[in-house]
Amino acid sequence: MAAKYPLSEEELSCPVCCDIFRDPVVLSCSHSVCRTCLQQFWKTKGSQECPVCRRRSSKDIPLSNLVLKNVCEAFLESRSQRSSAGSEGVCSLHNEKLKLFCLDDQQPVCVVCHLSKSHTTHKCCPIDEAVTDCKTKLQTALEPLQKNLKVLEEAKRDYDQTAAHIKTQTQHTERQIKQEFEKLHQFLRDEEAVRIAALKEEEEQKSQMMRRKIEEMNEEISSLSDTIRNIEKEMKAEDIQFLQFYIFRVQRSPKHPEKTSGALINVAKHLSNLKFRVWEKMQEIIQYTPVTLDPNTAHPKLHLSDDLTAVENRDQRSVPDNPERFDKYLCVLGSEVFNSGTHFWDIQVGERDYWILGLIPESVKRKGDSFWNSVWSLDYDKRIGKCWIRCPGQSVHSLTPKEKLQRVRVQLDWDRGKLTFTDLLTNTHLHTITHTFTERVLPFFWNVSVYPLRILPVKTSVTVEQHS
Repeated sequence: MAAKYPLSEEELSCPVCCDIFRDPVVLSCSHSVCRTCLQQFWKTKGSQECPVCRRRSSKDIPLSNLVLKNVCEAFLESRSQRSSAGSEGVCSLHNEKLKLFCLDDQQPVCVVCHLSKSHTTHKCCPIDEAVTDCKTKLQTALEPLQKNLKVLEEAKRDYDQTAAHIKTQTQHTERQIKQEFEKLHQFLRDEEAVRIAALKEEEEQKSQMMRRKIEEMNEEISSLSDTIRNIEKEMKAEDIQFLQFYIFRVQRSPKHPEKTSGALINVAKHLSNLKFRVWEKMQEIIQYTPVTLDPNTAHPKLHLSDDLTAVENRDQRSVPDNPERFDKYLCVLGSEVFNSGTHFWDIQVGERDYWILGLIPESVKRKGDSFWNSVWSLDYDKRIGKCWIRCPGQSVHSLTPKEKLQRVRVQLDWDRGKLTFTDLLTNTHLHTITHTFTERVLPFFWNVSVYPLRILPVKTSVTVEQHS
């Protein structure tokens, strides 16, 4: 091999790309470079210099180094053959079968290689032992990869489910938006029809009045015209006859037409603050609920009403197991986040046997049951008529309401650190939890019953303030 290829691989490498020469050219300084490498070097440098000695080339198009090209091509072909022979289990140097594995160089070798200077000090073992050891190592390395693949496949299934759920949510929400706006559109159409009808009715009434006035005026005009003709005729009569007629006419006083007030359409009544008065009347069909439920936090067995104000226990739903969702207990959170001020929401608890109302920090993890240590709440068991109060860092204690609870108000004074529960039907104070709130909190609901917990709307009003 040494006789056939006196040059080493390093000597057959281009000084620019450091790879075996491809289409080498020789410069006037005798240095050789790949043609493509030289063109790129000259383009970057802006001058025709040798990449090795920086001597300027005397030729714009250097000559091909055919001898070097042939040597490089033969070297590449031989290396390819040696690699192919090695892959077939035969040593490319000694044409002996590869029976050993050099642990130091991590490569198969033949017996002659093992006795040569290159490997005589290296630790070697039989090929089959090396294969067994490598397979064991690969199997060990493969197990975490398989586990990771399983985790990734499960994560992909979750992502696929989430993507499908996003589409379902979008379609359902779009349908709800259209239904709600259709109600508003129908209200506006009905209100428009009522107001147009009132305008038409006023038009008919006042038009009838003017028709009567016009008829009366026509009769007066006709009568007066007859009188004028008679007077003109009598003025041509004899003196005595004329005087008798004159005395009679003088005694009759002519009527003067009176102006009719209120005859025009009351435009101001129909148009004055029209949008405001329609908006004011719109309150009859619009409800405002101070707290609504967040469906992305609801346990899969919980069903929320379309307006997000009621929650009940139903069959299992197919929903993504997103981090915000409770997975063990039938809980759901309000969509409003509080970190200051005073807020309240009223809940119709009705026939539910067991329910929980309260607050939970926004940052608390919702998986498992550890979140119970962070809940401020009122728990109620209708079967025994007793309540329990939860507060982080304190033991749970009980109280007994005077009446069975039907409606409960939850009132939060975040700044003063108070959470108050009130029986609305009897207007009885149940309990006030005192705590210094330091983070954002959300309304908390728990319901295992098929009867819904319902958040009640509050009365709204429109007021007008005038400023001087």
